[in-house]
Amino acid sequence: MATIRVRLGAIQAALWIGILLVWGRAAQLQLIDGDRHREQARSQRTELVDLPAPRGGIYDRNGVPLALTQEVFHIGIAPNELNDDRNTQAEINRYIEAVATNLALPHRDVARAVSGSRYAYFHGPFSSAQVRPLAGIPGVHPEGEYSRFHPDADLARSLIGFPESPGRPASGLERSLDTLLQGVSGSAVVLRDRSGRRYESPSRLDAFPIRGSDVYLTIDADLQEIVESALLDALVEYEATSGDVVVMAPATGEILALASLTGDGTAQATVLTNPYEPGSTAKLFVAAALIEHGLVSATDSVWGEDGEYTHAGRTIRDVTKMGWGTLSDVIQLSSNIGIVKFTERLSSSHQYQVLRDFGFGTPSGVEYPSESRGILRRPSEWSGFSRASLAMGYEFAVTPIQLASAYSAIANDGVLLRPTLVRAVRNSAGDLIYQHRPRPVRRVVRSEVAALLREMLVGVVYREGTRSLAALTSYEIAGKTGTSRRVGPNGYIAGAYTASFASIFPASDPQLVTVIKLVDPRGTYGSVTAAPVTRSVIEQALATPTGALDRRRLTRGVSDEVPGEPRSVWEGSVNRYDWPRVTGVQDRDTVALVPQVAGKSMREAASMLHERGLRVVVDGWGRVNGTVPAAGDTVAIGTLVRLRTSGGAPR
Repeated sequence: MATIRVRLGAIQAALWIGILLVWGRAAQLQLIDGDRHREQARSQRTELVDLPAPRGGIYDRNGVPLALTQEVFHIGIAPNELNDDRNTQAEINRYIEAVATNLALPHRDVARAVSGSRYAYFHGPFSSAQVRPLAGIPGVHPEGEYSRFHPDADLARSLIGFPESPGRPASGLERSLDTLLQGVSGSAVVLRDRSGRRYESPSRLDAFPIRGSDVYLTIDADLQEIVESALLDALVEYEATSGDVVVMAPATGEILALASLTGDGTAQATVLTNPYEPGSTAKLFVAAALIEHGLVSATDSVWGEDGEYTHAGRTIRDVTKMGWGTLSDVIQLSSNIGIVKFTERLSSSHQYQVLRDFGFGTPSGVEYPSESRGILRRPSEWSGFSRASLAMGYEFAVTPIQLASAYSAIANDGVLLRPTLVRAVRNSAGDLIYQHRPRPVRRVVRSEVAALLREMLVGVVYREGTRSLAALTSYEIAGKTGTSRRVGPNGYIAGAYTASFASIFPASDPQLVTVIKLVDPRGTYGSVTAAPVTRSVIEQALATPTGALDRRRLTRGVSDEVPGEPRSVWEGSVNRYDWPRVTGVQDRDTVALVPQVAGKSMREAASMLHERGLRVVVDGWGRVNGTVPAAGDTVAIGTLVRLRTSGGAPR
């Protein structure tokens, strides 16, 4: 009997121990490790995925789309779902036919893929219109993604560029404006089967994606098309290896069109990235310095040496021989000898400063990645012939966008504006979050000096060789040609030239500044090659209903004078405008308050002063301690403000 009780007790004890172990394990699984196992189970049947945000669009100034985002789809088909017992063979065939028809695929390819694989995949990409009719077919699983689409794939393609994608880095404005365009991704929970396929779960959306902002460029699509077509025609006609064109609105700094093409039509961005020696188009800046500093009068003249002159051990020659000539004659005849002789009245510091003030040797600030700053050496690095070379447009290099900005300053009554490619930005709700306003960098010359320079440029077009090639009968064009030798790794290349033409249209009330550059054209001289391109662009713009031109201003600006008989650049009335002359923007005062810049870096302080129309000179280096005149003082626009710095005088 005792033995039976012992055995029963042992069995009961074992049962209780077993029960306790089960309870303990259950408690461990549910109370201690429950969260971990629940998460593990959830992760096996669900997945948290990112929902990419649609990228914002890029439009021209008038709302013409240049780059858009569209949703495209890839199609997966699960044959086991399609071949379900509930579907008859006739229904299956009808489904296969619907897939093949809507996706524009061969029927036999779809049938073979469905019958011969566990999962059929068709990459496409397919549009939403193709995919929508397949919504009711069992086993059809669309996978959507966003793709960048260019309505006109060739228009401004090097400027717009591409967003980053696998195997290809971002480029162009898609790169520099990426933070505005990219948007904010959302998230959602999707269901997964044992094969890893995803199924949408509409009730498990965690966060909606927020679409990127839309960017409206300053580019005018009609004018851009005109510019690209005219440039390509010129490359073919003159057998040039490449060329650049930029068109700006001088009163606002907006870039209306720009293009860079090679002879075979390949698009590039050299208009912003490749500097070149500007040649005779730079002679105007010497004239600007001479007139601004009162170093020349209307009657001052120099002897042209009958076309050949030895200076600092080098021989300078002129294509057009000149006798005695004024500064106006020198510019109109493009006399190298004359401009070199007039340059002797300038100090090295004045000559360097005027080039710097016009924006050379520093990036223009346009919204484009890898913009070149050009080349402009300090006077301490010049040789004995450098002043003469600089006067003729050599020993420094500019990009077409820099040259256009400089000529725009002359067209804008002497005020240099920061060029821009962005006119407006709207967020995903359509609210305007940015609107471009003209940003003055500095006053380079007085308004009356700018007017005199424009009159000189009118004389170039209507009195000399460019008359028949760039001149219009109804409106005056002001412009200057340039032809410079091209430099290579071992010095100047024999027979290699760059021809260019910078122009202001119309001369009396400027609306467009155009710079044309052709590399190695047949015909060499800018007056023969680049100038006709300008005329072609302007004539087509006048004949096209583009918003780049204000027709009412053109009507008021038609000249009553006979082209070819311009007024003296030193006498007569001078058109004057409030500074800066910007249509639709409240006129600025002629005085400004010196801002508080103590504690700022020299770059930040200079930028703040320039934006108020003040000139800057720096004493020393380091952080800024103060200014002379002091912060809060009222001074005239264009006043020179001296920055006091913590580092003392530069060593």
